[in-house]
Amino acid sequence: MADASKSPTTGKRSPVEMATCLPFERTILALERKIEELKSIPDVDLNGELQPLEHRRDRLLAEVFGKLTAWQKVQVARHPHRPQFSEYVAGMCEDWVELHGDRLFGEDRAMCTGLARIGDHRVLIVGHRKGRETREKLACNFGCAHPEGYRKALAKMRLAERFGLPIVTLINTPGAYPGIGAEERGQAWAIAENILAMSTLQVPVLCIVIGEGGSGGALGIGVGDRVLMLEYAYYSVISPEGCASILWKDGSRAEDAARALRLTSDDLLKLGVVDEVVPEPLGGAHRSPDAMVEALKGAIITHLDELSAMDPDERLEKRYARLRSLGNGIEPLDPPEGGEPSPA
Repeated sequence: MADASKSPTTGKRSPVEMATCLPFERTILALERKIEELKSIPDVDLNGELQPLEHRRDRLLAEVFGKLTAWQKVQVARHPHRPQFSEYVAGMCEDWVELHGDRLFGEDRAMCTGLARIGDHRVLIVGHRKGRETREKLACNFGCAHPEGYRKALAKMRLAERFGLPIVTLINTPGAYPGIGAEERGQAWAIAENILAMSTLQVPVLCIVIGEGGSGGALGIGVGDRVLMLEYAYYSVISPEGCASILWKDGSRAEDAARALRLTSDDLLKLGVVDEVVPEPLGGAHRSPDAMVEALKGAIITHLDELSAMDPDERLEKRYARLRSLGNGIEPLDPPEGGEPSPA
């Protein structure tokens, strides 16, 4: 898998890719440009020049990404070069066979399901698919699944239960599609049915938020024995922009809303909403996709080993206890200046 921030042919950043640089990455990008220019000089030994610059770049990355705000982490989670469902499947799965259709209405490309092997575990993988290029993004509805996507996911999860296969879900969606057609076909019902069914599945269920974890769209495949979250992903009842529009009638206050929502991996780990935060490579998953895929693969195998070794009844009891404990002890933050009480 190539570095997602560089051209697949030349290894240099194109003007379009430069435009995807986040505001707080600009100083880092300028330093990386200088390093690439030096590396492009042929037949010259520049180790003495390169090493100090590379060390400076790494220190800068650690400094910048070590103190990101909640809103900046949302921006990282949405980065266009961040590895998506397809990259994770290609990098950590063998014997992949995609399964299609909900057997009721049609095929939803925003939701992908398939059988695969991760390490020694044969599993069912379910995940949101956003797409890369414009045409693919449109076909996948930008990762916003319709009710047929959630019904497809549930049908395949019940198939996995029948054959005793663990289930791994990769969550990455702004939210379920809220259009009229989706509502007419039972969007809310489909999500609620998935939440109920996933809470009682007899096989191990491992859920991972790899990017955006938006509201019911995420919950529709987000109920399991354990919930993991990548370091710079976010998981929230609503987007920061939507929250700001509701609370203050001003979508430009998304930064205030992001802080109030407590949607970062650190906050959610403290609140008990997620069970483990998977560290990302220095500078985020979009800078080192291969390393991120390998790290997540290792975490998945570790958790599947532990969950598969548990007695099924004990595992179900712990899943139920986990769900019942959500929200215990949560107290609201102080409201942002000039704002209303923050959501708990």
